Amino acid sequence: MKIYVFDVENWEAGAFDRLDGEHEIQFTSEPLRSANASRYADAEAVSTFIYSSIDRDVLAELPKLKVIASRSTGVDYIDINRCRERGVTVTNVPDYGKTTVAEHVFALLLTLSHRMEEAVQRTRRGDFNARGLQGFDLRGKTIGVVGTGDIGRAVIDIARGFGMEVLAFDVKPDSRAARQQGFTYVALDELLAGSDVITLHVPGNEKTRNMISSEQFDRMHDGAILINTARGSIVDHRALARALVEGKIAAAGLDVLPEEPVVREEAELLRSVYESRHDLNNLLAGQVLIHLRNVVVTPHSAFNTREAVERILETTVDNLAAYADGRPRNIAA
Repeated sequence: MKIYVFDVENWEAGAFDRLDGEHEIQFTSEPLRSANASRYADAEAVSTFIYSSIDRDVLAELPKLKVIASRSTGVDYIDINRCRERGVTVTNVPDYGKTTVAEHVFALLLTLSHRMEEAVQRTRRGDFNARGLQGFDLRGKTIGVVGTGDIGRAVIDIARGFGMEVLAFDVKPDSRAARQQGFTYVALDELLAGSDVITLHVPGNEKTRNMISSEQFDRMHDGAILINTARGSIVDHRALARALVEGKIAAAGLDVLPEEPVVREEAELLRSVYESRHDLNNLLAGQVLIHLRNVVVTPHSAFNTREAVERILETTVDNLAAYADGRPRNIAA
């Protein structure tokens, strides 16, 4: 197959060596989008990451495409329905970093609870005054975990280690996990009202779009903290900005934003405004959140440890090899 690997760093390319020879592989550091898709019209296979956008227009530029090997668990950046219509197989990496992402949840939470960002900036200026930097303990607080898949359960393990009480919500409760890990399933409204910290671990799709919006923020108790390392679409970020500015919630730790690939790149942002291809209100909300003092934003880097990326690459190569051998695995669509 003619394989293109997008959004790849130089050190990652070596992971694909065992496909070389049998297949023709080319690497590029850019994501796959409508602006460049025509340059890859001979692609039979592509390996992409979350910063690509494989919509109907992009697929139309790739007439020979047979398989998309996503280097992520979520495939919401791919038009799955159109892939099914075209007979294009989509594979993913179902398990690569449950502990990695769970650790990032607490990196964000501890940054907020101990006022770390302000403290570090202050001391770098030579100011060692601790006034205004008082934080709070995690022990004894209640964390609400929305979604108890692999990552959600890893978060619960860490939370229990901090001495936190745990409430959980899932459309498919796992009673065995609840008994083993010592947490309680409740309705979403009860979780929102009873949690000091709410952390989101559900997939990004139409069912979860704006799952946390004005109505849900109103149900939270004053001073709650929101953590989102899942997908930006799960939260109505205009409602989040309002809740933060009005003091309804105390702070937020975000590894994901709406319209994230657009926000990342200034040129893409300006082009999107000109062409009105994206929700400008969401784009504005993302920019506001980045600059609020009670918000910590990381660039969708919760997955990004050396160990997790190596697992992603190994599984992706396995997925491509299995497809080429006529026994596809980890099929997302």
